[in-house]
Amino acid sequence: MVLLAARDTGFSARLTYDLEVWLPGQGRYREVSSCSDCGTFQARRAGIRLRRPDGSKSPAATLNGSGLPLGRTLLAILEQYQQADGSVLIPPALVPYTRFRRIAPDGTVDR
Repeated sequence: MVLLAARDTGFSARLTYDLEVWLPGQGRYREVSSCSDCGTFQARRAGIRLRRPDGSKSPAATLNGSGLPLGRTLLAILEQYQQADGSVLIPPALVPYTRFRRIAPDGTVDR
């Protein structure tokens, strides 16, 4: 995770973090997502307000985050978890979603 410098932060953001992954095939880190703390800037522009316990209203604080690009995210997983025999181990946190633990060199999966 990288905290962006002020000059690289968007107009509406107070601060922005970029999430990066290591891609061995490219020999460098690449950004896969950003998340910005926009304070009340976006809420004031959009008229989004919240009611406080005392009944007063004020603009809400907002976060702005992008989703993960599928191609670059999968590429990072494949490159990081590829084994010497060409198989790919699935990260344990993803096994409940993929319902398999390994991709064999021939492309079949081991459940």
